[in-house]
Amino acid sequence: MSRLPVRFTERALEEISGIMLRKNIPAGYALRVGAAGAGCSGVRFIIGFDTEKPGDASFEVNQVKVIIEKKHFLHLAGMKVDFLENETERGFVFESDSVSF
Repeated sequence: MSRLPVRFTERALEEISGIMLRKNIPAGYALRVGAAGAGCSGVRFIIGFDTEKPGDASFEVNQVKVIIEKKHFLHLAGMKVDFLENETERGFVFESDSVSF
């Protein structure tokens, strides 16, 4: 099994686990992380629940099954998923986890 190309913060994992419980996500579903629209305006990252499909790689992170379409690895490499909440916003954010020199 490959190394997970994206990292999750503790807060993101807590929120994902909470959503799975509150929304009664069926046992056959996993957290899908991916990329879409890799055009002129950049990459848009996606996160949601789905079933595993051919061409997916699967991982386990803190008892949460994560699936990623293998062709999205390049876009997700070095990304960190966090969960932010304040007075005006609430949601998952993808941030570069790379260190600059």
